[in-house]
Amino acid sequence: MDKSESCIFQMNDALEIILIFDEKGFIVCANDTAMKKLEYADDLRGRHISDIFPNTFRLAEDGFETEYVFGEEINNLVAYRRNFTCFPVEAKIKKSRDISGMYLCMANDILEKEFLNKEIEQVKQEAKQALKVKSEFVANVTHELRTPVNGILGNVRELYSDDMDKRLVKSLKLIERCCADMNKIINNILDFSKLEAGKFTLEPRKFHFRNMMDYVKDNHINKLTEKGLGFFMTVSPQIPEYIVGDELRIVQILGNLISNAQKFTSVGKITVEAVRTARVSDKMELFFMVKDTGIGIDDADKEKLFQSFSQVDASISRKYGGTGLGLNICKQLVELMGGRIEVESEKNKGSTFSFSIWAGVCEEDGESLQQEAVEVPVYTSPLEEDSVENIREYGTAENIKSLKNNLSKLILCVEMENWEKAEMFMDTVRELTSGAPREVGRVVLRLKMAIQKENYDRIATEFAELNRLLETQGG
Repeated sequence: MDKSESCIFQMNDALEIILIFDEKGFIVCANDTAMKKLEYADDLRGRHISDIFPNTFRLAEDGFETEYVFGEEINNLVAYRRNFTCFPVEAKIKKSRDISGMYLCMANDILEKEFLNKEIEQVKQEAKQALKVKSEFVANVTHELRTPVNGILGNVRELYSDDMDKRLVKSLKLIERCCADMNKIINNILDFSKLEAGKFTLEPRKFHFRNMMDYVKDNHINKLTEKGLGFFMTVSPQIPEYIVGDELRIVQILGNLISNAQKFTSVGKITVEAVRTARVSDKMELFFMVKDTGIGIDDADKEKLFQSFSQVDASISRKYGGTGLGLNICKQLVELMGGRIEVESEKNKGSTFSFSIWAGVCEEDGESLQQEAVEVPVYTSPLEEDSVENIREYGTAENIKSLKNNLSKLILCVEMENWEKAEMFMDTVRELTSGAPREVGRVVLRLKMAIQKENYDRIATEFAELNRLLETQGG
């Protein structure tokens, strides 16, 4: 097989007309599309290029004549079939780089292209209409489902009385819980439908951040306690008292992640943390982590987590329930707020879901809130005997002394694999560096995440970097 035959062999699957002709203008190769479009049952080889494009190429003593500038695209070229009928094409003809002394012609049927474009546009419109019909159907169905569920819930609550049998009370509470779960599923389906249709809008407003976090805690603490799980929530003092954002949707994201953690955790604890990681003008970036000690996820399955109607495997759905919409909704809501969501997990050791969002800053509260952030500690870990005020002020001799002391205890706990105590000392380190420069805060955050993942190599790296920064800054 020569070079020209090898080339055309590779191009036979192309949907466009492909011709290769020599310096005399004689066609040496043609792909299957060219044979079909030009209606040559036998081979095109030996035909002159002027037979195909008589208005552009003319037979001459030297081979062919043309005013066409090779390499330029031409949109008014006319291609002739074997029966002398013709059709318009857009084409480009250039000298071949692979085959010396040869020309390569690539042409598309304009009429066919226009027809395909119309077909594509029609399909797009039909898909758009189908999506609209689906969204309306989902909205109607969810509304129709919500009405009887709320009716059941209302009637159940009216049945309660002081002298009611305990077993009946238990049954009614079970019905209540089932109705609440049903409402969650209905809301998830409705939210997903709105998000997919692009009709979902955020409703940002000023709200009390810590009250929101308390509400999240109060909503989950009973279920977690019933299951025998520990629940720990910390909020960085650098987050102002009031922020501007969609409180309802932030609660929804945190609620989904905590419920997900609770669902897949049998023993251990769930930890929620909120910190401020950046501020640009009147906006700030908030970073949340929800960590559990549950069943964990294989690396190969992580990509499935945020897909709609998807769970790691079918056995998960059978054992733990769920529609597979919760994490997908979380992802889309987070992205609407300008952030991203990620997961770190290890099979049988637990998972850490983290996400960031951008929220508005309430400037009128800024000065007083910053002062309050310094005065009110988030963590209750005991500090040294030095002045508490001096210890909290980053960069003071007392602060650096306490930092180094706690870091020494932290690394000792890591070496002894006492991870709970290591996290306790890490919490103290976080508090002592609350007013530190950004580069210190980033290292501290990375060190905390490394401890949570029990990553020895990463802990050693970040520990060394933190000590270097402390020495550089006068420690």
